[in-house]
Amino acid sequence: MGLYSIILAAGEGKRMKSNIAKPLQQAAGKALVEWVLDTAEETGSDENIVVIGHKAEDVKAYLGDRAKYAYQYEQLGTGHAVMQGIESIKDVDGTVMVLYGDSPLIEAETLKRVREDHSKKMRAATVITAIADEPYGYGRIVRENGEIVRIVEQKDASEDEQKITEVNSGMYFFDIQKLKESLSKITNDNSQGEYYITDVIEIMLSEGEKVGAYVTDLEQTMGVNDKLQLSQVGKILNRRKVEALMLAGVTIIDPDKVQVTTNVKVGRDTVLYPGTVLEGDTVIGENCVIGSNTSLNNCKVGNNTKILETVGIDSEIGSDTNVGPFAYLRPGTKVGSEVKIGDFVEVKNSTIDDGTKVAHLTYIGDADVGKRVNFGCGTVVVNYDGVNKHRTIIEDDCFIGCNTNLVSPVVVRHGAYTAAGSTITDEVPPESLAIARSKQVVKEQWTAKRKDSKKK
Repeated sequence: MGLYSIILAAGEGKRMKSNIAKPLQQAAGKALVEWVLDTAEETGSDENIVVIGHKAEDVKAYLGDRAKYAYQYEQLGTGHAVMQGIESIKDVDGTVMVLYGDSPLIEAETLKRVREDHSKKMRAATVITAIADEPYGYGRIVRENGEIVRIVEQKDASEDEQKITEVNSGMYFFDIQKLKESLSKITNDNSQGEYYITDVIEIMLSEGEKVGAYVTDLEQTMGVNDKLQLSQVGKILNRRKVEALMLAGVTIIDPDKVQVTTNVKVGRDTVLYPGTVLEGDTVIGENCVIGSNTSLNNCKVGNNTKILETVGIDSEIGSDTNVGPFAYLRPGTKVGSEVKIGDFVEVKNSTIDDGTKVAHLTYIGDADVGKRVNFGCGTVVVNYDGVNKHRTIIEDDCFIGCNTNLVSPVVVRHGAYTAAGSTITDEVPPESLAIARSKQVVKEQWTAKRKDSKKK
């Protein structure tokens, strides 16, 4: 029999105080609901139904065709949300997980174990629970002779029940047909006028169905209701990623001061220094040094490369290359191997081929630079004419003198030199020296004469 998931993501999340739907709040590089959907898929779910309501189209646009959708137009409780979600699978046999789109810490390995326990013991329902040292606010799991007899909410718990430390996570495994039958029997006859999923458990128990619990660690059950909890969850997800990298052979000097989002890949023996931020689909090779205060987003880095105090976005960097400090690699940049990109160098939408040196204080925009080119300090590729961007081509083995302006579109052919202080507007032939600056004029005694004129 198949496995399905219903992910509840319809709530408004008023406490988040945000214009962004709560399920789409970002933690460690992904939306909360995306974490849950990924986990459901990793668990082996054949079909995932996301129940949407508040800002429904935003959630749907974000997840696309990865899931099916059910709409909860009125927020009438968790039981009501599950009623909407079960519609598309109400005629199938199997097991359904009920998960929350704002609880991203539940792990696939845990859900796999719950599924195995649920199936092996042929239960109608399995409640995922946890032990809380301070259980205030949670629903309590009341047991007799080791078996669940009911779930009682904090406000309804007796003094003895409030001392119970086993709490309800709100996540469940259900037999689909038995869930459908029990949902048809719950009512909203309560002070909130809502349908509660916990009433399903009560109905199943009253009808003699087998209901059990699987106890996991409290951390995995944590939900997000405000920006404070969002930060706490983000830290946990980041810690998991950083720990996984270290176990895979990455050296991280201070794990608490490195941010790495979930899709990032880092090779063994690479060192991440404090202040490193790696985001998106960044891939870093082996034996690299990254940091301090380096931020790379959607970048690919080869082996044996050193990057210090640099911002890189949508860029590629080869092997045996040194970048920074204080470099800025903007989108579309491709830096080759054995390249030097030094301090206060900015590169945008350009290719820098192998062996080229751009040591300091240089801007290269919309350019194709060949191999073994040397850039003097203060070089500027003047790529914008006020209306359009143009490209510059610098072929292999060129030498660009200090404070050269290369006015695009322009070509510097292989082996050519430009003299310091030149403004190059025309093609420079191979193996040539281009000098494009005014002849120096010296006016002798000009300063003395100026001082004398002021005295009169």
